[in-house]
Amino acid sequence: MVGLTTATAPVPVLRDPADIRRGRNIGIVYLILAAVVVFSFALGTEGNAVFRLGARPGEIDVTVPAAGLAWFTAALFAVLGVTHLVRAGLGRWTNIVLGTAMVLFAITFLGWAAAGNSFSLAGMLASTVAAATPIAFGGLSGVMCERVGVINIGIEGMLLTGAFMGAFVGSLAGPWMGVAAATLAGGLMALLLAVLAIRYRVDQIIAGVVINILALGLTSFLSSQLMVQDAARYNSPDILSRVPIPGLASIPVIGPILFNQNIFVYGLFVIVAVMTFALFKTRWGLRSRAVGEHPKAADTLGINVYRTRYRNVVTGGLIAGFGGAFFTLGTVGSFNENMTGGRGFIGLAAMIFGRWHPVGAFAAALVFGFADALQVRLAILNVNIASEFLAMIPYLVTIIVVAGLVGRSRPPAADGQPYIKE
Repeated sequence: MVGLTTATAPVPVLRDPADIRRGRNIGIVYLILAAVVVFSFALGTEGNAVFRLGARPGEIDVTVPAAGLAWFTAALFAVLGVTHLVRAGLGRWTNIVLGTAMVLFAITFLGWAAAGNSFSLAGMLASTVAAATPIAFGGLSGVMCERVGVINIGIEGMLLTGAFMGAFVGSLAGPWMGVAAATLAGGLMALLLAVLAIRYRVDQIIAGVVINILALGLTSFLSSQLMVQDAARYNSPDILSRVPIPGLASIPVIGPILFNQNIFVYGLFVIVAVMTFALFKTRWGLRSRAVGEHPKAADTLGINVYRTRYRNVVTGGLIAGFGGAFFTLGTVGSFNENMTGGRGFIGLAAMIFGRWHPVGAFAAALVFGFADALQVRLAILNVNIASEFLAMIPYLVTIIVVAGLVGRSRPPAADGQPYIKE
C-alpha cells in the first residue's frame, strides 16, 4: 500500500571469532598484570617517586606516592580485565586502551624503581629517541621494500655495513663523507638483495640471511685487518654534534628531547613525513602499493613491476645505510664488530607492529626504544633485578609484539612472492 513503510530490524554486526578470542586473552593479560602490580609494586613499597621533567633538578618535578600509583594501576587493570572478559574487547578502542595501559604500567614500574629517589624522566625520553632512531630506520627500510612485495630480512646487514662505512670513510674524509658512504653502502647491499630476489628469484628470506651473513663476515674481517691495527687512522671519526632548533629547542619538556638532536634524528622525522605523503598521496606511492598487492594487475595497467621493485628496494637500502651511520657517527664514534646488536630484526618487528605504515613503524620503534632505554636506567637505579634479565627487555617486548598480542597485521598481498612476467 502506498505510504506504508515496513520496519526492519537492525542487522547485527557479526564479530570475527579471532577478535573475540583476542579480546578475552587481553582481558586475562590485564588481570595477570593487576596481580603483578599488587604483589610486586604495591605491597611493601614506601616513599615517593620524583620524576624530573626539566633539564635541571627542581625545574619541573612531579612527585607521586609509589604505592598509591601502583594500587591505582592495579585497580584500573582489574576493571579493564573484567570488561574485556565480559565484552570480549573494546572494539576499535582495544589497541588504543592497551597502548595507554602499557604506558601506565611502565610509569608504575618506574615509580616503584625510583621510590624514595628522583628519576630523570626527561633524560630517559631523550634516551628513548636515541635508541629508537636506528630501529625506526630499519622499520622504514622494511616498509619501503615490502610495500612492493619484497621481504627485506637483510636490514641488519645493511645497518651494519652502513655503520662500518660511516666509521671508516668518516675517519679518512670527515663525518659528512662518512654519512654519504654509509648511505651508498646500504644501497649497494640492497641492490644485491634486489638482484637475488627479483632477477634470479631466490627465496627472499634466504637472500636476506645471505646479506646479513655477508655483512657480518665482511665488516668483521675488515675491522680486524684495518681498524684494530690502526684505530687512530681508520676508526676514529668525529661525531656529528647536536644542532638545537632555535625557538623549538627551548620548549619545556619536549624541546630538549625532540629539537636538540643531530642530523640523524631530524633526518628520521623528514623521512617519515616524506614517505607517508609519497606512499599515500602520490602516483608513485599508488603504483608501489599496487605492485605489492597485485603485481600482475599492475603490469596489465602499464606499471613496470621489476623497475618499481628495484627502485624501492634500493631506496630502502639507502635508508638503512643512513640509519647505520647513526651507530658510529651519531653516538659511539667508532666501529665495533656486530655493533648493531639485532636492531635490524627489531626494526622488522616495528614494521609489523606499525602495520607497514611509516608513522606506525616510527611509533613502534619508540616502544622498542623505550624498552631499550628502560633497561639502562634500571641498571643505574640499582634495581634488584638481574642484569641479564634487564638486557632481555627489548627482545622480550619484540617477542610479545610479534606473537600477536597487539592484533593481526595484514602484509601486502604479494609480499615475498616473486613475479614472473608472462
